[in-house]
Amino acid sequence: MNEGVQNMSAFLTVNDINVYYGAIHAIKGISFRVNEGEIVTLIGANGAGKSTTLKTISGVLRSKTGSIEFCGKDIGSIPAHKLIFEGIAQVPEGRHIFQQLTVTENLEMGAYSRPNSEIKDGIEHVFNRFPRLRERYKQVAGTLSGGEQQMLAMGRALMSHPKLLMLDEPSMGLSPLLVNEIFDIIKELNETGTTILLVEQNAKMALSIADRAYVLETGYIRKEGSAKELLSDEDVKKAYLGG
Repeated sequence: MNEGVQNMSAFLTVNDINVYYGAIHAIKGISFRVNEGEIVTLIGANGAGKSTTLKTISGVLRSKTGSIEFCGKDIGSIPAHKLIFEGIAQVPEGRHIFQQLTVTENLEMGAYSRPNSEIKDGIEHVFNRFPRLRERYKQVAGTLSGGEQQMLAMGRALMSHPKLLMLDEPSMGLSPLLVNEIFDIIKELNETGTTILLVEQNAKMALSIADRAYVLETGYIRKEGSAKELLSDEDVKKAYLGG
């Protein structure tokens, strides 16, 4: 968690987006910002619209209204596969690694936006951050444990050297011990300069590492504030923290 980020200019600005799945109005006019250097988390129950919001930022879904700006540029019409060239990478819910490829091949796939000359150093950087992947560099990814697959998905995203890393439910299906390890890594990534937008059902863990947070309910932002404020908010405690 970085101190003093409140004074930084908005890195990502989401303004009045409305997203539909057919006739279903999933995201209802939400606006929020992520400042450079922050960890910002979107928390809420299943179906609140958290993952839909990330998919809209990453170009998989489109908003009917409003705008999405990144580093001062409107990215709302940029195709999803080209956003990586703007400096945005996403670790999707469920990891979506290439099951039949090896660990190293998965990492190489993550580097398609980078010059070939950078790939070897990029892989070395990922292996330094995730030593377990180095031990399994030739292993077929589909045979890795859930925690190792999550590390691989994060490592693959880091291969593109993103300015903004978006993580969708990184703790899903992991043991408490592994959840702690993954969240420690997210903190380390932020401390070394990566801005993080985190979607997470484990609200307590998310708020424990975030600078600021937004609470989504049925497609609306119901609350926003510093993570510290929301951790002690009575409504948030009752709904999401088991308090």
